[in-house]
Amino acid sequence: MDFFFCIPLVFGCPNKIKPMSGNQSPRICPRCHNASMFAAKSRTWFEFCFVPLIPLRSKDVWMCGICQLQTVMQPGWAPPIAEPGPGYQPAYIQSG
Repeated sequence: MDFFFCIPLVFGCPNKIKPMSGNQSPRICPRCHNASMFAAKSRTWFEFCFVPLIPLRSKDVWMCGICQLQTVMQPGWAPPIAEPGPGYQPAYIQSG
C-alpha cells in the first residue's frame, strides 16, 4: 500500500508592532478620543511556518491601544498630548 502524507506549509507577511522605547506621554486618538496613542515601529516580515525570516519593510507609526488606529508618522503632525483634568494626581504622589 502507498501512503500519501500531506504536510501543510504555512507562510505569510504579517506586521509586527513594537512600541518605541522611552517614557512616552499619552496622546489623544483622533478616532476614539481616548488618551491611548503611542509611537511605535511597524515591521512587515516574511514568515514561514510562523517563524519570521526576512524583514521586508519598516515604518514609524502612531498607534491607538484601544481602537487599533494606525497612522504613519508625518513631519509636523503628532496627536495632541493628553492634558490631565481637574483633580488629577499621578499615582506615585500621595497626598496626606
